[in-house]
Amino acid sequence: MIEAAVAADAGELLTLQRAAYVTEAQLYGDPYIPPLVESLEQIRKIIEGALVLKALDAGRIVGAVRGQLSGATCLVGRLVVAPDRQGQGVGTALLRAVHERMPEVTAFDLFTGHLSEGNLRLYRRLGYRETSRERMDDHMTIVHLRMTRDRSLPPK
Repeated sequence: MIEAAVAADAGELLTLQRAAYVTEAQLYGDPYIPPLVESLEQIRKIIEGALVLKALDAGRIVGAVRGQLSGATCLVGRLVVAPDRQGQGVGTALLRAVHERMPEVTAFDLFTGHLSEGNLRLYRRLGYRETSRERMDDHMTIVHLRMTRDRSLPPK
């Protein structure tokens, strides 16, 4: 089940986010990537100001994603899935839910690291296309991707 997160979910979302991003931090050799240093208060504020969706399984939050409007574009961020639920369609369901809940949006933008092959495969499968790369430092290049509304989503 996917539904909107509420401020009371912030603690569980923070825990989930940290668990999900540990592998990213290890992949890039950087324990200080933004998702790992974000505070509980920052997450509460985001829940109040953006679309934050959570995936539930038997009352447990097993995934989450954020969508922030910027004109006619949705900036998608912090797609997280519990480590024990990765590869089971939770991330796909969350991204589809963001797309469905923002019908007025003409494009969805997101980014991930260049070494995050699983993420890149997921985004490309859902119709996202690379728009640019941004070198952050010696070990990290950010890959920017966009999915436009005129692309039909692959069947579920």
